[in-house]
Amino acid sequence: MSVRTPSSKPPESSEAPHRAGFACFVGRPNAGKSTLTNALVGQKVAITADQPQTTRHTVRGIVHRPDAQLILVDTPGLHKPRTLLGQRLNDIVRTTWAEVDVIGFCLPANEKLGPGDRFIAKELASIKKTPKIAIVTKTDLVDSKTLAEQLIAIDQLGKELGFEWAEIVPVSAVAGQQVDLLADLLIPLLPEGPALYPEGDLTDEPEQVMIAELIREAALEGVRDELPHSIAVVVEEMLPREDRPADKPLLDIHAFVYIERPSQKGIIIGPKGARLKQVGIKSRKQIEALLGTPVFLDLHVKVAKDWQRDPRQLRKLGF
Repeated sequence: MSVRTPSSKPPESSEAPHRAGFACFVGRPNAGKSTLTNALVGQKVAITADQPQTTRHTVRGIVHRPDAQLILVDTPGLHKPRTLLGQRLNDIVRTTWAEVDVIGFCLPANEKLGPGDRFIAKELASIKKTPKIAIVTKTDLVDSKTLAEQLIAIDQLGKELGFEWAEIVPVSAVAGQQVDLLADLLIPLLPEGPALYPEGDLTDEPEQVMIAELIREAALEGVRDELPHSIAVVVEEMLPREDRPADKPLLDIHAFVYIERPSQKGIIIGPKGARLKQVGIKSRKQIEALLGTPVFLDLHVKVAKDWQRDPRQLRKLGF
């Protein structure tokens, strides 16, 4: 079993060729995939939340290094689907696996391996050619004994399913532990070649999609128990405000927050609109940081009945 600890480094070679390619992180919902993507890129490109099933769009984060360009594909968590949306999210995951150069399987250090992990590992075992790295996330939440037990269990899981991990790496994206080492281990598994994206690009996601995701992240906060995952956001319009001096620009953003039932509208809006106002304040700050310009954010809540199960509504909402 090859486990990478802080003292172990990959061998260095002189004048290594430039490499560029795609890696994707898979794992149960809420296994730390988006947080890890953000930590490697060094900026927020994937939304994170305490609830599972936060990530719905494939977000590519781009890590630029002198010797390599690592393009990270963040996928929804693979799970046993209960809705049409769930089936479509799983299809996205499997399509992504077939197209990347290396797969990182995220397994939280603070949770014992469960049926969900085995379900994914079994799927991974059927992908023969792509190298697979086991990434033990959230190591800041456990002691060394618990971590050691998890590392052994993960090594054993690979053996049971008839494959060997290319590496097993414990990391903490939150504490910044071993994140650079993980990049060092992923890069040698990429093909040789020139950079695929211009220097300075962090993601190829359209700005409107990223803005919608930031609004949705803010809307999800605090309503975990009441609205598991009934929220979708669509940015309808982004226009520079006319008649503004060049040194004081303002971007008008009009967005709709969609929920599935009229009874959920009051939860999102809150007493006298207080909750929706907070969602607007929080997401506007993040949008301004993303775009580097002042923003006027106009939010409205709409009902799209049972959208997670309706093919027409799913298309309309971008799934």
